[in-house]
Amino acid sequence: MIKVDNLSFSFPQKELYQNISFTLEEGQHCAFIGTSGSGKSTLLEMLMDPERHLFEGKLEIDPDCRIGYVSQFSQVDRTKEMTVFEYIGEDFIKIQDELTAIYAEMATTPDMDALMEKYQSALDALDAIGGDDFESTIHKQLNLANLMKLKDAQVSSLSGGEFKLIEVMKEMLGSPDLIIMDEPDVFLDFDNLNALKKLINSHKGMLLVVTHNRYLLNHCFNKIIHLENMEIQEYDGRYIDYNFSLLQTKIELQEIAVAEAEEIERYDHIIDNLREIATNVADASRGRALKARVKFQERLEARRIKAPFVEIKQPNIRFELDHEVEDAAIVKVADYSAAFDELLLHNVNFEIQATDKVAIIGPNGTGKTTLLREIFKNHHDSIEIRADVKVAYLSQLQDETLQDSNTILDEFIDAGFSTYDEIRAHLVNYGFEGEILDQKIQSLSGGEKNMLQLAKVAGKQADLLLLDEPTSHLDLYAQIALEKAIEDYKGAILMISHDFYSVVNGMDYVLIIENKTIRKMSMRKFRQMIYARHFDKDYLENEQKKKAVELQIGLALNNTDFEKAKVLVDELEEIIKQL
Repeated sequence: MIKVDNLSFSFPQKELYQNISFTLEEGQHCAFIGTSGSGKSTLLEMLMDPERHLFEGKLEIDPDCRIGYVSQFSQVDRTKEMTVFEYIGEDFIKIQDELTAIYAEMATTPDMDALMEKYQSALDALDAIGGDDFESTIHKQLNLANLMKLKDAQVSSLSGGEFKLIEVMKEMLGSPDLIIMDEPDVFLDFDNLNALKKLINSHKGMLLVVTHNRYLLNHCFNKIIHLENMEIQEYDGRYIDYNFSLLQTKIELQEIAVAEAEEIERYDHIIDNLREIATNVADASRGRALKARVKFQERLEARRIKAPFVEIKQPNIRFELDHEVEDAAIVKVADYSAAFDELLLHNVNFEIQATDKVAIIGPNGTGKTTLLREIFKNHHDSIEIRADVKVAYLSQLQDETLQDSNTILDEFIDAGFSTYDEIRAHLVNYGFEGEILDQKIQSLSGGEKNMLQLAKVAGKQADLLLLDEPTSHLDLYAQIALEKAIEDYKGAILMISHDFYSVVNGMDYVLIIENKTIRKMSMRKFRQMIYARHFDKDYLENEQKKKAVELQIGLALNNTDFEKAKVLVDELEEIIKQL
């Protein structure tokens, strides 16, 4: 259906792809992964409109292939006066209205041949998007996503997460040959994320989905395309199996690298000895032996294995404090309420201690972001922050904390860093170095912008971190680095997140929104609740076993104990079969 062959493409300031090749075929649900800024969204644009880009190589798309698209930046049009049912079925309703008009015209037209041609064209258009039984199909999709209650609601009243699901349904209903989705999971709450999983798994057509969401990656796809360091790697199978394959390759490559390093070191000693002899003894044969050894050494170096998909540089995110932490309450919220068109939160009461790591959990549109922003501003009568507490804030609305017209360097001068050298030393830990530092914020990907926000938060050495969807747009390597930074941080964190893994791996407890107020829930009960709703029996236990074995493999590799690592890999393979 779609074939990319030896495609190369670059911007003036950055090369994106070098001779990449892959195929997409009927029935494949393909996850498109890679680090932030590697060019995933650009490649999607090229697939949808090849004529707009000057590239080398071949991009072959079946001329009859119809492509649907769901953007990562879709926004609810608050002026749109139509119901959810009318919005999803808009194309069908338009054709049905056209057919009704044709039927009426048939009674009076003198040119029946032209009208019959128009009638057949409308029928063909209707058939191309799935026939005229669209009403029951919409009902099935709404039921599948547990959104039947929204059928008669106005589109303008939807939350961002609800609208994203409705968009996915609309594209699927049109039955294109390929649907491309760019991070459709961003900002979805747990229930909506599970609904997206069901929609993806029920879809019979071909999908190409950019996502960094570990829940979707582990449960939705039968093909992986991995873009990294200007290269592409294809894998037919589940993401969890692809990850396992990468781990096996990593062990093999590290074992080879250690053996090669030892061999190279041995030849270094031989060459040094030959050089010393050749210097002191005028013997042509000694010189020839030295040259031969040097050439062999060069061949060893040249065949060192490079593995761009195995050894990916993980950012070094660190949240540090420059003082000891006192065990006391630093935030108090008493009888807080929030309302817009309707009451969102009422009678909210909680305290955050100086070392608490807390997640605020609740459906989309329930006032979580409003509450976090109010705490950051600290102007509300119901919110009290201890006077000596320094606060840092990461917003899900990136332009709230980043100025698009700034370069990266300028943004950090504005943030209080003294010199460009200080900024460069700080940002190299977050994957920003070289020419990219002079780029405008507006030219960066969503993941790169979120990494910059994390770098700004880290630079403040704050006592309290307010993080609103910090994993959104972040690639998998950055997500894992963020979890480690949260685990090591000595201060307090209040985080809004719909990323299940980040919550269970890093938080002490959750504040859960129910019935327009907030109650505290232990992590044990939260896990039980989520797993009961979204996972099969024993999944949590096997996930924990998997993580424990992966940590042991990491330690074995650090100690170059490859035999132990291989035994553990066999153990890991058995656990993965259960998942």
